[in-house]
Amino acid sequence: MTDLTATAVPDERSARRAALTLSAAQAVGGAVSPIAVGLGGIVGFSLLGADKSLATLPVTAFILGNALSAAPAALFMARVGRRTGFLSGAAATTVFGALAIVALAIGSFWLFCLAQLIGGMSGAFLQQYRFAAADASPPAFRPKAISWVLAGGVVTGVVGPQATIFGETLLPVTYAGTYAIMIVLSLLSGAVLSTLSIPKPAPRRKGDSSGRPLAAIMLQPRFVVASVCAISSYALMSLVMTASPLAMHEHHHSHSDAALAIQWHVIAMFAPSFFTGSIIGRFGKEAVVAYGLVLIGFGAVIALLGVSVAHFWISLILLGVGWNFGFVGGTAMVADAYAPEEAAKVQAANEFLLFGIVAAASFSSGKILVASGWDLINWMVFPVVGACLLLLAGHAVAGRRMRPTG
Repeated sequence: MTDLTATAVPDERSARRAALTLSAAQAVGGAVSPIAVGLGGIVGFSLLGADKSLATLPVTAFILGNALSAAPAALFMARVGRRTGFLSGAAATTVFGALAIVALAIGSFWLFCLAQLIGGMSGAFLQQYRFAAADASPPAFRPKAISWVLAGGVVTGVVGPQATIFGETLLPVTYAGTYAIMIVLSLLSGAVLSTLSIPKPAPRRKGDSSGRPLAAIMLQPRFVVASVCAISSYALMSLVMTASPLAMHEHHHSHSDAALAIQWHVIAMFAPSFFTGSIIGRFGKEAVVAYGLVLIGFGAVIALLGVSVAHFWISLILLGVGWNFGFVGGTAMVADAYAPEEAAKVQAANEFLLFGIVAAASFSSGKILVASGWDLINWMVFPVVGACLLLLAGHAVAGRRMRPTG
């Protein structure tokens, strides 16, 4: 199959087919993220000497790979098509798995960080699934298309952490089996993606412009509110989730407890996607984003009330659901703010901002945890949530008069 032409008019039937294919690819290929994040800090901790302050650096390397590759991935797919780009991302995942196995075998912290960086690069393509589904859909179906794609993460939420647990002793080197399983999953994802038929991002036509200047698009009030809320939802999730396995370890909970906590967190991130699109259709994007931010705040409250396994699990579940509402709603708002011919450059810039800030949150997470403890990480949630809610309120007072340009 070949990519559809960029001039094809999206219809709901083809949009549904594309969203389901991307959801299936997300289900198996998306395991790279919970493995890289859930296991990265633990492996980093084990590979370091007495100074453990860089334990979350492998997780940061993964997210930094996302940030550095976000713009190139979007622009690459604008040239060669979505399917070729997604298959390239799946191939990078296999390289990630192979290098991680070698790093574990020789006990190299820095080689493991390099492996995680490449894993993040592969994840930059996976993160484009939601935009691909949105671009291939008529406007009314876009929120559902995005949520359907993310719904595949429910399977990811089980497969990733279970691969971590099962792979711990699968091979002679601890956790090498987990990365071997990741390689198999990336090959399965590639097989699914090879069936994808989807439009390329709209190219610039000869004699035509690529739409408005990027600054003009990104300075729209609706875009600013959408991007700030989506980025904040993701950054807060990264800040807390990255520190959680290490915080559980510090409070004498087992690696299995930590892996299962991440499993339920990832399920909570993606399970609401089965109905997030419908909720957005009923209550509106801005309201769903606000609900998500409030849930993230409640998660921090639970985390501050205790450090039992139950406290960690409940907090991470609320954090996951909050991320889903905030990120899906924010992404749908962003997708309303640009025209088809503007998609590639806007998505590239948005992803760079998103994962650059998320990388900073992830990196600071380990430093804050070691220097100041688990409580401070959760206290940091409240001012960010409050600022985002004020932005949403101000946008609502202004009447939400911005019409979609796409």
